[in-house]
Amino acid sequence: LGSAKDGTHHWWMQRVTAVALVPLTIWFAIGVIAHVGAELSAVRAWLHSPLNAALAILFVATAFYHGQLGMQVVIEDYVHAEPWKVAGILLVKFAAALFGLTSAIAVLMVATAG
Repeated sequence: LGSAKDGTHHWWMQRVTAVALVPLTIWFAIGVIAHVGAELSAVRAWLHSPLNAALAILFVATAFYHGQLGMQVVIEDYVHAEPWKVAGILLVKFAAALFGLTSAIAVLMVATAG
């Protein structure tokens, strides 16, 4: 577990999010492929379904969280100066939260547009 006694949780979260992303990515890819060349109104109608909107937000949130976990490991392994390591981890966490929230709001805006 290391000195923080938290290594197992991080490892498990990476695996859980990776497994969750498999069906979510397949669903998302099928949805995007089905709407290639479609009008914006068709995409809005697809996302207007509560199930599709929820899955899109879940996909975005899971993808950003998984990416943040992976980048944190890279920073911890390859950045040796402690101040840069802490700054890098905080920057990655902030960026993932910001872009994840922005993406979720975008999905909601498209899903609820007139």
